[in-house]
Amino acid sequence: MEIRNYIEKAKLGDQVAFTYLLDHYWNEVYGFMLKRTENETDSEDITIETFSKAFDKIATYNPEFQFNTWLIAIAKNVHIDMLRKKKSTLFVEITDEEDQQAYNIADSSPSAEDDLITEQNLSRLLQFIKELKPHYQEVIQLRYFQEMSYQEIAEQLQEPLSNVKIKLLRAKKLLAEIIESKR
Repeated sequence: MEIRNYIEKAKLGDQVAFTYLLDHYWNEVYGFMLKRTENETDSEDITIETFSKAFDKIATYNPEFQFNTWLIAIAKNVHIDMLRKKKSTLFVEITDEEDQQAYNIADSSPSAEDDLITEQNLSRLLQFIKELKPHYQEVIQLRYFQEMSYQEIAEQLQEPLSNVKIKLLRAKKLLAEIIESKR
């Protein structure tokens, strides 16, 4: 009965309810995906994406079914999407000789134009990040610019790990919305 109350509150946009549901079901979804993928990074990415999609679509949740079953179904679909994306990016097998020929021809060092484009893109990204609230800027900075793990961020901010994950998830989502609105 208690879970249903949190689900109903989450449907109304209650952030505490979202955090409770994330904390309550994180290990179950993550553990399920870890068994399927046998890869901690992929499992974590899939679990984060699962909760993101679930919270976006929580209004469509049917209480006739168990909430964890609904989350696992979403996780399975996210995993399938990830596999399809990986499959579509696979390259054709080439021999070592062909690889060496291509290596001898290709100059992998970035041109002056490439450097300029990279610098301009980074500058624009930093401007977009500055539009976020300070606490979102901080988690983006720690995760992607200082390359800290979720656990390290949680320790530095003295916050629970689940809060850091949710905060980062929201920051990325808000950042994507800002970037999309500027196109």
